[in-house]
Amino acid sequence: MTAVSIVLSLLCGVALFLYGMSLMGDGLKKVAGNKLEKILYKLTNTPIKGVFLGAVVTAIIQSSSATSVMVVGFVNSGMMKVAQAIGIIMGANIGTSITGWILCLSYIDGSEGIAALLSTATISAIVAIVGILFKMAMKKDIYKHLGDIMLGFAILMLGMQTMSTAVSPLKDNPAFTGVLTMFSNPFVGILIGIIFTAILQSASASVGILQALSMNGMITFSSAFPLTMGIGVGAAFPVLLSSVGSNKNGKRTALVYLLNDLFGMVFWSLTFYISNAIVGGFSFMDMTMSPVKVALLNSVFRIATVIMLMPFIKLIEKLVYSLIKDSPEDMEEESDLDLLEERFLAYPDLAITQSHTVVNSMAKKAQKNIYTALGLLNVYSPDRYNKVQDRENQIDKYEDHLGTYLMQLTGRDLSVDQTKEVSKFLHTISDFERLGDHATNIASVANELEEKDIAFSQEANYELEVVISAIKEMLELTVNAFQEDDLGLAMRIEPLNQMISTLCNEMKSRHVTRLRKGKCDVQQGFAFNDLLTNFERIGAHCSNVAVAMIELDEAEFDTHQYLRGIREMKNSEYLAYFSDYEKKYDINNYKQWKKENKAEKEEEKIEKKQAKPEKHDKSDKADKISKSEKIEKADKQDKSGKSEKIEKVDKQDKNGKSEKVEKPDKSSKSEKIEKADKPEKHEKSNKSDKSDKEEKGKTDKKDKSEKKK
Repeated sequence: MTAVSIVLSLLCGVALFLYGMSLMGDGLKKVAGNKLEKILYKLTNTPIKGVFLGAVVTAIIQSSSATSVMVVGFVNSGMMKVAQAIGIIMGANIGTSITGWILCLSYIDGSEGIAALLSTATISAIVAIVGILFKMAMKKDIYKHLGDIMLGFAILMLGMQTMSTAVSPLKDNPAFTGVLTMFSNPFVGILIGIIFTAILQSASASVGILQALSMNGMITFSSAFPLTMGIGVGAAFPVLLSSVGSNKNGKRTALVYLLNDLFGMVFWSLTFYISNAIVGGFSFMDMTMSPVKVALLNSVFRIATVIMLMPFIKLIEKLVYSLIKDSPEDMEEESDLDLLEERFLAYPDLAITQSHTVVNSMAKKAQKNIYTALGLLNVYSPDRYNKVQDRENQIDKYEDHLGTYLMQLTGRDLSVDQTKEVSKFLHTISDFERLGDHATNIASVANELEEKDIAFSQEANYELEVVISAIKEMLELTVNAFQEDDLGLAMRIEPLNQMISTLCNEMKSRHVTRLRKGKCDVQQGFAFNDLLTNFERIGAHCSNVAVAMIELDEAEFDTHQYLRGIREMKNSEYLAYFSDYEKKYDINNYKQWKKENKAEKEEEKIEKKQAKPEKHDKSDKADKISKSEKIEKADKQDKSGKSEKIEKVDKQDKNGKSEKVEKPDKSSKSEKIEKADKPEKHEKSNKSDKSDKEEKGKTDKKDKSEKKK
């Protein structure tokens, strides 16, 4: 076989192996349904239980990465704590070694009798036939899933056989055996194991290839041990990739997987190779490995690592928290939820006060999230978009904890006033949570506008600006009214809600008109309507909060009856508030808004011109200098013209010809102006006559004084 055919056969075997393992694992998960996830979630209150469950689940689904990714999802959603996840991940490292023992079945062979029935080819064929019958003939889903498991197992075995057949010619190749001897170097072996497993994204596949090489007697213990340690570290890469985009606890959980294998590799490599140097070399270092021995080495290494690390679970938790630190906002969330202490349930007044504080924080977060989402409509930022999603997860967590805590509180002996307060909180937390959902919806619209490069018309932007101002005021009123228990502020919310609803309906009809005229297209229309729908729902949830406050204060709670009543009555207070909002949020001032925007743009242009680079400043200075030089020359010409004029006047005085005044020099500035404008000529000539007479008078006085002397 040529080198190319060997490589292609080996890669084909790897592909079959990975597909078979995936098919078998998916089938097992479908047969078990959601039971595996529930078991993982419920039965992990101690590290030992976590290790045991992690090993069992991983042995079933045949993938430590899949188990760890599942755990990252639990921690990311807040269903599980990082401390619980550490035990499961340790167990997953043990469970993944089971695959190596299953693969040993593929190397059972025989020529006759019972041995022939137990050969790999026979087992794979029987399992594949039964699997395809289940898959094709059975009607129930559970049998179809069992068929997937069997087919996956058969394909996995076929992949192992293909890999083993591909590398068998290499056992007599001196160049290849020379490369394998390099793996006996601990640093090289560990590095190759890490790189190879990171590429394949599967520790089981790497162990399977190692078993295929050992089948032909090409692997010794000195090569297998560092490769096995490297395979453990390389298996952490798919888990780390799964944590991209998760919250900080999800990232911490993925980091636990890496640290678990990294600490095991460092500890056992130092312990083993230092001991080997002290005793002068272990006798089994040159032992030829078989598939069973590779599976045994893999299992022993992983079990020993877990036993060594189990006493340090708390320290590992502290380490990942120190490596990935909480932001001030995360710390605020933890401190808020810590207020819901179960011991306070025995003291309802204290528990209600603590609950009110946490609901206040939840309301502020919902308000802040909507503000951030609305800001994305003007200036889009991926970081701020992700921030909206993260804060929504926090709001969901608040609702979950508060709902559970308040339901426990309702089971206590409460007074009438205490019952009202608890009912108010139970009604409002769902509305605050829904506000957070609408923030993510608005952020999604902003993301769509950015990705599809959609821009609204100027008129649509003006209308959105008006209604967004109204939304912000409503949120401010709602949060302040709830935090301060201010019924006066709560009474202002429903009129503003009606104003927002009226605005949204008017804006929808105007947008349809713009669509007909061709000022906007269909894509803009969808996005615009989505925004208006979310604005209306935000107003409705704010109104619900106000109703809960007002009605429960009157010992009644009927939202629809209350809203129907105030809308039908429309008392003077309601009409006054509505009238104020109608004047404040008028969408008919588009022309004035457009003028103001133009003025702002012109001011920005002037500011930009003033803030030009130094080169432009230098050129401006040069222009100014040249202009000043020209002005100086013109001034000199004017002066010379005037001086010539005065000299001629003096001569005339001396000759006694004062009545005739000669014209100034042609090059003078005044003469050019006289030629350009005749009306001005008479005025300037009169002025020049007056000045000449004055000069003449002065010269006459001087002459007389000189004669007297």
